[in-house]
Amino acid sequence: MTMPRHSPWAPLRQRLFRALWIASVASNIGTWMQDVGAAWLMTSLAPQPLMVASVQVASTLPVLLLALPAGALADIVDRRHLLIAAQVWMLLVAGTLGLATALQATDDRLLLGLTLCLGLGSAFTLPAWAAIIPELVPREQLQAAVTLNGLAINVSRAVGPALAGLLLAWSGPATVFLVNAGSFIGVVAVLAAWKRPPRDSALPAERLWGAMRAGFRYVRHARPLLRILVRAGAFFLFASAPWALLPLLVRQEWGAGPTVYGLLLGAIGGGAVAGAFLLPTLRGRSSNDRLLPLAALVYAGMMAALALVREPLLALAPGWAAGSCWLIVLTSLQGAAQAALPAWVRARGLALVMVVVMGGMAGGGLLWGKVASRWSIPEALLIAATGLTVATLLTAPLRIGGHEGLDLTPSLHWPLPDNQPAHDRGPVLVTLTYQVAAEHRRQFAGLMKELHRMRRRDGAYYWQLFRDTEDPGRYLEIFLVESWLEHLRQHERVTVADRNLQERIQACLVPNTRPTVSHLVADAD
Repeated sequence: MTMPRHSPWAPLRQRLFRALWIASVASNIGTWMQDVGAAWLMTSLAPQPLMVASVQVASTLPVLLLALPAGALADIVDRRHLLIAAQVWMLLVAGTLGLATALQATDDRLLLGLTLCLGLGSAFTLPAWAAIIPELVPREQLQAAVTLNGLAINVSRAVGPALAGLLLAWSGPATVFLVNAGSFIGVVAVLAAWKRPPRDSALPAERLWGAMRAGFRYVRHARPLLRILVRAGAFFLFASAPWALLPLLVRQEWGAGPTVYGLLLGAIGGGAVAGAFLLPTLRGRSSNDRLLPLAALVYAGMMAALALVREPLLALAPGWAAGSCWLIVLTSLQGAAQAALPAWVRARGLALVMVVVMGGMAGGGLLWGKVASRWSIPEALLIAATGLTVATLLTAPLRIGGHEGLDLTPSLHWPLPDNQPAHDRGPVLVTLTYQVAAEHRRQFAGLMKELHRMRRRDGAYYWQLFRDTEDPGRYLEIFLVESWLEHLRQHERVTVADRNLQERIQACLVPNTRPTVSHLVADAD
């Protein structure tokens, strides 16, 4: 069957993406089985709400703490090698937990400790995995690829919990953990066969600490990404409540067993799968900026429904709807972040999005566990639903879409000076003198504000624009960079979209003039 180029299934025509997607479905099934098995085992080892919620915290806390270093590492080393190492680590940890549980040697501390170790593997996997997607598909298929990745997670969410429920009832959690260990083998095999092109840069790789600072600096001055982070935090802090409390809701409020728990999670996953099928049609009729708040409000309503129902079967419908909304919110945020990030900082930017997501999940897990301990599980879900409604309405004006058409490939249009100092010389002062036409001065001032964000985003730690008091049309732009090497990296980081901005600035200048550029390096003495 031939798929149209812009079909939601078009990325599956790419052989490597297809192989990794299939392997990730199998691995994610194992991961969801692991989550269900660990949460259910904890209800036997230590059935307090806070301890059960701590299982989710243990799996997400490493991502919260280590995602940025992992993202920086993924931007400066071979992402394929990093992914293989992380997958092998998780295989060994899950296998150890499975064997310990089979030997009845697992207690609550060991379960939390090994769950934390699995979270460590996830922390180094997630930024690198997200960052390789644009390497596997054309840019016009990027949103579809992000949605397919969300579909992989949620197909797994539909299958994994149900399968885990059956295995828990049949043979116990040890089998669940061992199946998860085996699920990493396929991903390792596909990654090992991938012949990834080498890094294309004549400059030395960034150091880890410097790469982390560059990531923070980029996000601080990238307004689209800041809006995405705020929207993500507003959603996941409250939306984490069902994931933290569902095991206890099933066991204590409804008096049901692992099969019902697995079916409910399967309904949530099935709803997410349905959401993936609906998304192309929904996006054809509406933008991410309209879909995201609508999905968040419906999700809040479904949380309230879960709090009010007393019959497990009646919870399947709101669970299904919540799964659809979860996928819409998550893929909208991830797709917007992918579209707003250039390749050099992609893993770091996506890692910060993950920090917010996982921080919301981890912090929310503790928060809603404490709220449920103080009041009740249904009351905690109702409070979370109310909070999500208010947060969604407050953040709805923050737009996250409209960046899909930006060309963020390196333009490499900045000429290098003839005489270059050593890489470690610095700081470097760069000056540009502009002669602006009188009729374009207001427009020029507005465009220079955009240029300011670009300079700071790509490496400048100071920027200023001056106007000549003797000649009102003469402007002087200056910015400082830590070293000559960092300035050379600015040359590699400037994108086609940045070049378009500079061309608009050029159109404001007096005809037949161009900016005069100077580079000054601090005296070594």
